[in-house]
Amino acid sequence: MSETTTEPTSPRLPEPFVMVVFGASGDLTRRKILPAIFQLWCRNHLPESAAVIGYSRSDKTDESFRTELCDSMRDELSCHRGLIDDEAWEAFASRIFYQRGAYDSPDDFAALGKRIETLNAERNVPGNCMHYLATPPAAFADIIENIGAASLARRGQTDPWARVVIEKPFGTDLRSARDLNRIARSVFDEDQIFRIDHYLGKETVQNIMVLRFANSIFEHAWCHDYIDHVQITAAESLGVGARGGYYDRSGALRDMVQNHLMHLLCLVAMEPPSALTAVAVRDEKVKVLRALRTIPPLCAASGVVRAQYAAGSIDGREAPGYRQADSVPADSRTETFVAFKAHVDNWRWSGVPFYLRTGKCLPRRCTEISIHFKDVPRVLFNRPPAGPLRPNVLTIRVQPDEGIALEFQAKVPGPAMNIKPLEMDFGYHESFGGAPPEAYQRLLLDAARGDATLFTRSDEVEAAWQFVSPIIEGCSQDTDNLLQYAAGSWGPKEADELIEADGNQWHLR
Repeated sequence: MSETTTEPTSPRLPEPFVMVVFGASGDLTRRKILPAIFQLWCRNHLPESAAVIGYSRSDKTDESFRTELCDSMRDELSCHRGLIDDEAWEAFASRIFYQRGAYDSPDDFAALGKRIETLNAERNVPGNCMHYLATPPAAFADIIENIGAASLARRGQTDPWARVVIEKPFGTDLRSARDLNRIARSVFDEDQIFRIDHYLGKETVQNIMVLRFANSIFEHAWCHDYIDHVQITAAESLGVGARGGYYDRSGALRDMVQNHLMHLLCLVAMEPPSALTAVAVRDEKVKVLRALRTIPPLCAASGVVRAQYAAGSIDGREAPGYRQADSVPADSRTETFVAFKAHVDNWRWSGVPFYLRTGKCLPRRCTEISIHFKDVPRVLFNRPPAGPLRPNVLTIRVQPDEGIALEFQAKVPGPAMNIKPLEMDFGYHESFGGAPPEAYQRLLLDAARGDATLFTRSDEVEAAWQFVSPIIEGCSQDTDNLLQYAAGSWGPKEADELIEADGNQWHLR
């Protein structure tokens, strides 16, 4: 049998640049950002002269910062990829520097600018700079404004360039998102702003477009004529841990629905873009968000399932309730679980419900999208004695066991007409000889190359908040609508009733 493959492509090497990481002492920098940069450097995806400056208020030297990173990076990388190479780390560490400073101090940012100039001269870097905001959101505005005041934004310039990468959450509601967009665009041009959500860097998420638009067998049936409904589940087995104080100010709606789930919904529901460019892809995602049927506050209060986990057990271990977590008020009304039904009011998806749910302290960690096709006609096999048959389901596993599975019906060998559902299953590990790279690697490389396709544009952020904000408003008005579920369960029974009211059931592989 002959095999046809496309020619592999290598990522375009970015121009030499300096990356400034604000929030250098934070957990995100140690666990995700610096390990991702190190892996990119080891794989020769970064220019030899690239450098990293960590910026925070802590009192450190270059050497003490490097030592801290080395210790935390060994812990992080050894969990996923084995021991790090000491020689490679020593070479990379010589490219890491530290600058102490406050986020609201113009003088400290002026000193940062001089440090960047010195490094550029020493390493023969042309002046390109990527600013990464890995701080609490409250510091975003101060950092952006001081970058501008220190003339580090280079607005309107392409040579040398400057870019800013902003972590989520981007705002806490529509008004705050608009305010932050206004501040960011007062200092940077839109094409300099990279709003990051690590979900978009996951290989399986990126593969949704390939699955749809590179395979006519799927795209032909990707509409209301053939699809009965769509389910999106983002489940976490852990509780809030030490993040109780932060989480209690956000909750599942702000922490997961407004960004992660909306991105997944857009990629499933979008129309084919005219080209694989940032503008074309993001235009189609925004159209989906604008086509979402608004859930008015009164409907949200009664139709959106919100719940908070209580004490229970996960994998045989006792798990305390959310209100027992550090920094969580004893009377907290913050949801840790959300389930609701959405509709995309356009031609392709007319009448097709999208069921979304997310929660903490659920039985296992998994993110899946399942496309449920319509029943075959109630004739031939889909009636007694062989039927009724289960409909075909296409499952996209985003994490942790990345892959795609298609469930279909087949005859069991033997003289009787017995039919059994089977699966065709594709897994990344089995097919490509290993787990896909960490999402931050792809996103950081794209930001360094100036490719914004996998980042969120300002109008997309605001359109997502336009949909989610009325839900938050409605739920906050009804303080009695917060349910309870035991840690280790799949949420409250009301979440099951939500989907069962339409004759469906939640589906997970």
